[in-house]
Amino acid sequence: MITEEQVENRKHWIDEISRSSGDFGADAERIEQKLEQEIQAQGIDALLGHLRLCGVIPECYGHDTSEEKLYSKYTDVVIHAAYTAMGFTSLVLKERANVADVECVTNDYSFVADAKAFRLSRTAKNQKDFKVQAMDNWKHGKPYAMVVCPVYQLPSLKSQIYKQAAESSVCIATYTHLAVLVRYAQKSTQNKAIELVHEVFRTVEAMNPSKNAVSYWQAVNRKFLAFDEVIGAIWRDEKLASNEAITILKEEALTFLAKERERIMRLTLRGDPTRRHLTEAERLRGWAPVWPRGTTA
Repeated sequence: MITEEQVENRKHWIDEISRSSGDFGADAERIEQKLEQEIQAQGIDALLGHLRLCGVIPECYGHDTSEEKLYSKYTDVVIHAAYTAMGFTSLVLKERANVADVECVTNDYSFVADAKAFRLSRTAKNQKDFKVQAMDNWKHGKPYAMVVCPVYQLPSLKSQIYKQAAESSVCIATYTHLAVLVRYAQKSTQNKAIELVHEVFRTVEAMNPSKNAVSYWQAVNRKFLAFDEVIGAIWRDEKLASNEAITILKEEALTFLAKERERIMRLTLRGDPTRRHLTEAERLRGWAPVWPRGTTA
C-alpha cells in the first residue's frame, strides 16, 4: 500500500523540516506552502503518503529542538490538507498558546483539531500527552473537537482519555481514519465524507463515558463501516498500510541508531576515548527499543 515514492518523500520532508532558519513563524509558513503545492501537483496519493507516515517523529531530531517543534506543525498542516480534501473549509491557526492548531467549518457544523506525533521508541505516555481535556477548553464556542493520533500509539485496553472524550465531545481519531475519509471523499462525494465526520462526532457525544478502549473504538469504527458499504474495502487497505508504516518507520529508527553508534565508535578510534563518549557508546549498545503492541523487532 505504501509506495517507494511515498517513503522517499518522507525522507525529503525530514530533510526539509531540518532546514530551520531560526524564525519559527516563517519556517511554518514555508512548510505549509510547500506541502500544499506538492499535493496540488501530485494529487491525493501524496497526501495519503503523509497521512500514513507522519505520526512518528524522526529520531534524528533532538528532543525539544526547533526541528521537533516544526515537525509538530507539519503534522497539523497534513491534517489540514486532509480536511480540505474532504471538503471542509480549513485553516491552520498561527497562535501558539491556548488554542487548537486547526479549525474547520461547514454550513452545518464546525470543529477544531490537533495532530499528535510521537517517537516510535517512546512508550511512557500519559493522558496529558493526548490533550483531550485541553481540546475541550480550546473549542471557543465550537461544538466539537478532534485529536488525531497514530493508531499504534493509542492505549489499547483502557485510559482516562476515552472517558474524557465522551464527556467533552472530543473525538479521538487516527491518521488511518483520516486516510479512509480522504479516499471516501474521492470515491463518493465530499458531502458524504463531511456527513460521516458529523455522524462520528455525534457517536462520541452520545457515548456513555468509560475508560474502556474497546468500547470506544467499536462504536467509532462501526459508524464508519455502517455508513456506506464501499468503506469496507478502503478500511481494509488502510489497515494494511498502517501495518506497513510500522515496519518502515521501525527500519528508519534502527538505521539512525546504527549510524549514531558508528559515529560514536569512530570518535573513540580517533584518540578521544573520554568517559562521555564511552558512556554514550555503551548506552547505544544496550539500547533496545520497545515497539508498539503487536509488532516485533
